[in-house]
Amino acid sequence: MTLSAETNGANGHTVNGNDVNGHESRTFTLKDTPVENFRPLRVIVVGAGFSGILAAIRIPERLRNVELVVYEKADGVGGVWHANRYPGVACDIPSYSYQYTFAPNPNWSALYAPGSEIRQYLEDVATRFGAMRFIKLNHRVEGGEWDPVAKKWNVKVHNLSTGETFQDSANVFVTARGQLSEPSWPSIPGLEIFSGKIMHSGAWDTSYDFTNKRIGVIGNGSSAIQIIPQLQKIPGTQLKCFMRSPTWISPKFGDQGMEELGFDPTATIFSESQKASLRSNPALFLKFRKVFEDLGNTAQTTTILSHPDQLASQSLFHSSMTSKLSSRPDLLSLLIPTFAPGCRRVTPGPGFLESLLEPNVTVIPSPITSISPSGITTSSPDTPHELDAIILATGFKHWSNFPSTYLSITVDHFPNLFFLFGPNSAIGFGSLTSILEALVTYLVCYIRKLQREDYASIEPLPSRVRDFEEYTQQYFKNTVYMDRCSSWYRKGDRIVGLWPGSPLHALEVLRAPRWEDYVFEGVEGEGGNRLGWLGGGWSCTQILTDKGGGEGMINGGGGDPSWYLNPDEVEVPVEGRPEDNTRWRNRPWSY
Repeated sequence: MTLSAETNGANGHTVNGNDVNGHESRTFTLKDTPVENFRPLRVIVVGAGFSGILAAIRIPERLRNVELVVYEKADGVGGVWHANRYPGVACDIPSYSYQYTFAPNPNWSALYAPGSEIRQYLEDVATRFGAMRFIKLNHRVEGGEWDPVAKKWNVKVHNLSTGETFQDSANVFVTARGQLSEPSWPSIPGLEIFSGKIMHSGAWDTSYDFTNKRIGVIGNGSSAIQIIPQLQKIPGTQLKCFMRSPTWISPKFGDQGMEELGFDPTATIFSESQKASLRSNPALFLKFRKVFEDLGNTAQTTTILSHPDQLASQSLFHSSMTSKLSSRPDLLSLLIPTFAPGCRRVTPGPGFLESLLEPNVTVIPSPITSISPSGITTSSPDTPHELDAIILATGFKHWSNFPSTYLSITVDHFPNLFFLFGPNSAIGFGSLTSILEALVTYLVCYIRKLQREDYASIEPLPSRVRDFEEYTQQYFKNTVYMDRCSSWYRKGDRIVGLWPGSPLHALEVLRAPRWEDYVFEGVEGEGGNRLGWLGGGWSCTQILTDKGGGEGMINGGGGDPSWYLNPDEVEVPVEGRPEDNTRWRNRPWSY
């Protein structure tokens, strides 16, 4: 391109209304903001369980000028751990792998902490780190709609305390409801006319006295496996357990870790001296945590069909169940599955198999045909079972159709909608809480992108959503999750509950957003310049008392104009050969 003297104007940028590239010139004014550009945004989070509490901690900690509200329908925080109060509810993995990395708890009373203790832990963390100031209890979100003009989510909220329904709005709408939040009531004819006590495992009535009661328990998933041994011990109870599906009962997950640590794997209740030792010895406590974390995160081969580790675990489970039910071949044939362990959620179920052998427990494999005012009727044929109480251990509602997302966190055609613990984000082994922390960190990056670079909305490319769905189903083809079983992990022939890979795989994928997989819409009124977010040419590290006045730019003492010299900011390589810097090779990076 040849430039004439005329084109090389006073500023060298425009000529006859065009810039040097021939583009039409625009009127553009610098924004009077630092390059960090803390544009005000509002964020609504639904749910105050593990991930909602975490969002209420990390968003205010890492972002400025964000107005945050977390709506929780219950009267307390904790999510599933607030709702589930049935007898025997407990963590079914070692508690040291079920806590926030920044709030490790050396005071768990047992290797598998009871639900009340986990609930108290979450309440304590929420209070300790200031999350409660953003959480509104007894507020149920009933729906949300994106306004394409205002570029905001309009959210309908029901205040359960006052009965008031109102509309709130936000730039970003985050659902942290989890996958185990809405109890699923079975469609059994006559369920509504039963005259005795009926309750769901996820909506337990703690005031009911089971003493001397005839009790029917429907289901044999993880909740029933914990409930039955407890009800069996109550004086005078007669239990009828309606089980149609086989299920694997594993040895306790923490046995190997306890042995590695030199502990008796059968002694899972911790003494005050053991807890005091963990509190006073940080190195021992870290070792304790890492042993269980390492074992969980490296169990992926047990989920690959026909892998030697998978076959070995199946043999171990089979031997364990056989030894406990050797006196009851009828129960063995009913309960031991033909599908691989892990196809359905595996639980250790301490005391469950033993309780089925007790004289006050009867296992009924016949299908339920109806419920009458006095009890349950099963086929084989028309057998009535008179009951005083019915327990529905029938799980939770999940996605109504086939959910497709981008990396489990966003979905096309729904701008600024973010999932925490959404479709394909649970795991079949390893540390779930580490993934929740990675998801919230990703959410912070997402909000910061909108805020800092003046975007009105972000949503994934439809093609990337299709790519993730294709990848997900391809990954699961050769895993135990696609074996012949019924599980909340799947819907039809698709896995919709689990992350397609290991927990460590998820952490790496979520560590840094791939913004090229997203579609961006800019904020109006920026003069068409998509680099307007560069602001006025200054950084917030310059705390200015005068911008452009007679005194020029003066640091006011609050910022650090040479922050890059601080020792904690400088990454010093190990002297010697580059390959000696192993500490950096093994460190996860955000890029």
